[in-house]
Amino acid sequence: MSSARRLGREARTAARAAALPPELRPVWPGMTGGNYAPLRAADIPRIHAAALDVLAEIGMADTPPSGVDLLTAAGAVQRSNGRITFPRALVEDVIAGAGRHFVLHGQDPRHDLEPWGQKVYFGTAGAAVNMVDAATGSYRDSTVRDLYDIARTVDALEHVHFFQRSVVCRDIPLPFEMDFNTCYAAVMGTAKHVGTSWGNPDEMPASLEMLHVIAGSEAKWRQRPFVSQSNCFVVPPLRFAPEACRCLEVAVRAGMPVFLVSAGQAGATSPAAIAGSLVQEIAECLAGLVYVNAVKKGAPAIMGPFCFVSDLRTGAMSGGSPEQALLSAAAAQLIHSYDLTSGVPSGMTDSKLPDIQSGYEKAYNHALVANAGANLLYESAGMVASLLGFSMEQLVIDNDIIGATQRTVRGIDVSDEALSVEAIRETCLEGPNHFLGSSQTLARMQKEYLYPVLGDRTSPKEWEEKGRPQLVERAGRKLADILGSHFPDHVPRHVDDQIRARFPVRLAAEHMRPRAGEAS
Repeated sequence: MSSARRLGREARTAARAAALPPELRPVWPGMTGGNYAPLRAADIPRIHAAALDVLAEIGMADTPPSGVDLLTAAGAVQRSNGRITFPRALVEDVIAGAGRHFVLHGQDPRHDLEPWGQKVYFGTAGAAVNMVDAATGSYRDSTVRDLYDIARTVDALEHVHFFQRSVVCRDIPLPFEMDFNTCYAAVMGTAKHVGTSWGNPDEMPASLEMLHVIAGSEAKWRQRPFVSQSNCFVVPPLRFAPEACRCLEVAVRAGMPVFLVSAGQAGATSPAAIAGSLVQEIAECLAGLVYVNAVKKGAPAIMGPFCFVSDLRTGAMSGGSPEQALLSAAAAQLIHSYDLTSGVPSGMTDSKLPDIQSGYEKAYNHALVANAGANLLYESAGMVASLLGFSMEQLVIDNDIIGATQRTVRGIDVSDEALSVEAIRETCLEGPNHFLGSSQTLARMQKEYLYPVLGDRTSPKEWEEKGRPQLVERAGRKLADILGSHFPDHVPRHVDDQIRARFPVRLAAEHMRPRAGEAS
């Protein structure tokens, strides 16, 4: 191929990769899934009834005193063994009156999410303790700077719609400062909706004060809360986590949406039977929903049955397994039957690096879970080693995988124009007997087709001429471009200065601003 022809093709490819106006995009946040249903219609009421039996007959242990007061006042019963049980009528009434169809706000309204029905959104999550060097395969402790860099990379990625805390700031030893700086780095790094967590309810007010400063006031924060609390309120099987429950109470009273995470591991902390694991974790999430509504009726809560999987040969978690895809898809289907917001995991590959295994495990998990209509797919980008590691290169690769998955969620347009009878007639009877350059092809080449950012569609000859670039290498170049040029400024400098004057911010200000000569 001549160099001129190659350069022309590269220019056209680059033009097609540029950001499109919303009306021309082939995929967009919040498309409707639901075309895949792992559970039959008759299975759903059986699982629901079994979950109600578990809550009414077995109940939850280790409820904190404040929770006992709240739950018994709402109609739950404390048995002589200390366990809190939930009458079936109480749970059904709470489901009927629970908050639903609530917006998850971004700091920028362009990033607002509407996670109800079967609208699908992808985001990060996890609490990885290691960053992975894709080139060397080495693992190291994650830091607050890593967390900020992940957030600003997510801010620049089209197909990652929200940011949940992805790594632990292991360079900050004090729990209060770690939780505060985790929230700070996340909200400074992206204008998209943020999720994070706190370990001590008495230390949450500082973070809430910071969020009020960013919002402009407490009243403005309550109108548009742009952070949700990820809350592991339960220790499976069927025990409340007292400190997490107290954090839940603080969040609900502060107007913060709560993500109710029940993270049982099938064969270890939940039944090995897939249906039994669903029963237990739906029961636990329903107990959390009763708890939230006992604090404030109708408060926004995301149902988070994180039905994890064990490799029963070793007991190790398997985040990339087909059983994981089935569990997450089925859990989303169950939560949809309640018309509540679902948040489930997808994309937690068992591979330690971005490689063939990570690609196929992430792809089939995303395809099944998104097409089941899960509202919020957590862990969907960057995670490796079943949540133990985070790879920046994997993050930008996952943006491609998620985009392709979204295209399958969108499905096929069968409008009269799309059926193409007139286009076929014109081409066959009046035209050149091919559709290259036809008006329909030109009109639909962007709107109907999604082009990968990193995926290589060149011929072997072109690939050879370019030096045989590998996917991770291309991801590294894309990542360097983002980190070298994308410095979010949605929080004004004077607001950041005010926060730094009042609170123990541990992220260096110079890392958040471009150096001389860099793009702003």
